[in-house]
Amino acid sequence: MQRRSHFLEKTLSGITETLERSLFAEAISLKSGLFQSLDPRVKVLATLAMLIGVALSRSVWIIGGVYLLALYFARASAIPMDFFIRRVWLAVFLFTGLIAVPALFITPGPALLHLPWGLVITQTGARSMVFLLLRVGTSVSLVLLLILTTPWNTVLGALSVLKIPDVFVMILGMTCRYIFLLLHIANDMFLSRKSRVVGRLSGSEERHMLAVVGATLLSKSLNMSSEVYLAMVSRGYRGTAVTFKPFRMRIRDWSWTAIFVVITALILSFGH
Repeated sequence: MQRRSHFLEKTLSGITETLERSLFAEAISLKSGLFQSLDPRVKVLATLAMLIGVALSRSVWIIGGVYLLALYFARASAIPMDFFIRRVWLAVFLFTGLIAVPALFITPGPALLHLPWGLVITQTGARSMVFLLLRVGTSVSLVLLLILTTPWNTVLGALSVLKIPDVFVMILGMTCRYIFLLLHIANDMFLSRKSRVVGRLSGSEERHMLAVVGATLLSKSLNMSSEVYLAMVSRGYRGTAVTFKPFRMRIRDWSWTAIFVVITALILSFGH
């Protein structure tokens, strides 16, 4: 029987993988590409407009066209296509696919395929499943395109164009920033524990250690929240975030704004 992976090793591997993915996403946003060169406000509004268009569209062909457009933008933005496609569809099939599978059998319609135990896949159910998966996959692709080509702090700054209250923007920014900081702390704790462990831990010992790590992280997060707020106030924070790189619209940004307006209009016109 194959030896089960050690609990600490699996935990360290998961934390390290999460941190590596975040660093990889930051590296993509610094590349020279189509979306990286656009004003963040243009990208936020364009993504939101296309998401609304996809959500309202009733045509599989229109949604498929938007997905192909997202693939083109990803390629023009120097995003590795295998990484982009795999990251989207793995999550879509894993979560949305589980929800959509029952529609194959319970949606009334002409029979498409007869399976054992009296199960029948209907044509209407198959179309409904494809429609749902394609819509979710396209929406996730558009959001992932925005996140990968724009640093998270810049995305938050661009949300001002949507008139989102500053307090919500600051909460999102600090949450994202300190999730990774707590991951670093957890990684250090597990490494320290691993260096002191000889042999394998029993199931009860693993659960006890996990509970101790969780309680320690909770305590550290509460203390850190007070320290961070006091540090922000001492540096001039008065409730409004200030960016060191103010946004500035150029001719290129206005041109792409017009292009995105046309694309959204076409989606809304032909999607119905």
